[in-house]
Amino acid sequence: MNQKIVLLVLSLGTLMAAVDTTIVLLALPTITDCLHTNLFSSIWVLLAYLIVLAVLSTQAGRIGDLIGRGKIYNFGFILFTLASALAGISPNVCLLISFRVIQAIGGALLTSNSYAIIADVFPPNSRGKAYGITALGWNVGALLGIVLGGVLTTFFGWRFIFYINVPIGIISVILGIREIRDSRVVKNKLDITGSVILGVSLALISVGSMMIAGIGVDIMDVVEIILGVALLPIFVINESKVQSPIINLKLFKIRLLSFSLLASLFQGIGALSITFLLIMYLQGVRGLTPLQSSLLLTPGYVVASVLAPFMGRIADRGRPGLLAGIGLLFIFASLMLYYFILTPSTPYFTILGITAITGIGSAMFWPSNATAVMFSAPKEYYGSVSGVSRTLGSIGTTLSYVMSITVATLVIPRQVAFEIFLGTNVLDGDVSNAFVNGLHFAFLISAIIIIIATLFSVLGGSTNVKRSY
Repeated sequence: MNQKIVLLVLSLGTLMAAVDTTIVLLALPTITDCLHTNLFSSIWVLLAYLIVLAVLSTQAGRIGDLIGRGKIYNFGFILFTLASALAGISPNVCLLISFRVIQAIGGALLTSNSYAIIADVFPPNSRGKAYGITALGWNVGALLGIVLGGVLTTFFGWRFIFYINVPIGIISVILGIREIRDSRVVKNKLDITGSVILGVSLALISVGSMMIAGIGVDIMDVVEIILGVALLPIFVINESKVQSPIINLKLFKIRLLSFSLLASLFQGIGALSITFLLIMYLQGVRGLTPLQSSLLLTPGYVVASVLAPFMGRIADRGRPGLLAGIGLLFIFASLMLYYFILTPSTPYFTILGITAITGIGSAMFWPSNATAVMFSAPKEYYGSVSGVSRTLGSIGTTLSYVMSITVATLVIPRQVAFEIFLGTNVLDGDVSNAFVNGLHFAFLISAIIIIIATLFSVLGGSTNVKRSY
């Protein structure tokens, strides 16, 4: 296999799947108008994708272990590309949501196997650079999707946020089928019972959380979350008894693996919320359009993208947990800066500088964390561990969204919070000042979450230890 071409295909797949977690965000008002629907219906164009990714990623990684990671990855790219084309021509919101579900299934097959394919193709001492290019794709892609969504919707129309995937997907599928091979297939059965229990659990938790953020606290949504959480111990019991579990629980005795996965989850919750909160500030307080807001956030993505491969090389030297922890401290610093100095009139150059600090932290964290996670995983569980990592990333994105909207509604009505989030309303006067104070509280909560992620990351240890399974 040509390592450079494989890396290109994996990078494009991870980036595209991540971009589509948020690319519809700023297009929702336009989609709502063009498809003659309401905002509550069109918001599911975003939520359905996030929920399916969270539910399927772990199972998709395990399927890659059993059938062949190359086959599953390439099939996922075909499915993702086809669904993107169909989403672009959707005549109504119901069909659009349906095609987004199919797109998310393809995205889960892509992202859940990408880490594992890198571990197959690259030797341990050079994976960090590869993860620096691909692993960052998820975080940067989710943020970049907001920029692309604003630009494409403003200048070309909302359908092009899906059409843009098609030519990239066709080229990637051709290259992937030619270059990506199955280096090893695990001859075990799929854990159907575990898949169903975990899938139902994550679906209940995700849907319940999304509905609470969207329409407020309802007893049925609370019950859904409680039931979802209650199923997790049942899943653990199942995994401890079946012959071929989705997740080998013994793996979590490996400190570097378990702590690095937890660091990934908490980083996703805390760091992605920065973007959601800033969008609400720039559009609701400063009166910027969705396009202007997205462009103002771009420098942070650029910094992260440029630095990530270099940080990956440093991670290869054997201390990825420490490097990831230092990166999280940069993100923590940016959150505290927002907490202390963000006002209704903070200069835009100040905000640009803080986004650059966030970008440095992201560039340090993602390749280092991916190196730590995949170093610790035995080869037969590469796909499963990769899937767990992506599941946690999807859950982090979902919870970031839920947290941002929920905190905003502590200060202003829920409908107004959504309008601000989508760029269709602007606050003024005392309400604006109160809203900024509310954002300060949200930044502080995010900072605490990032500190938790930092502790897990540093405690994970290094790759300079002998592995035993």
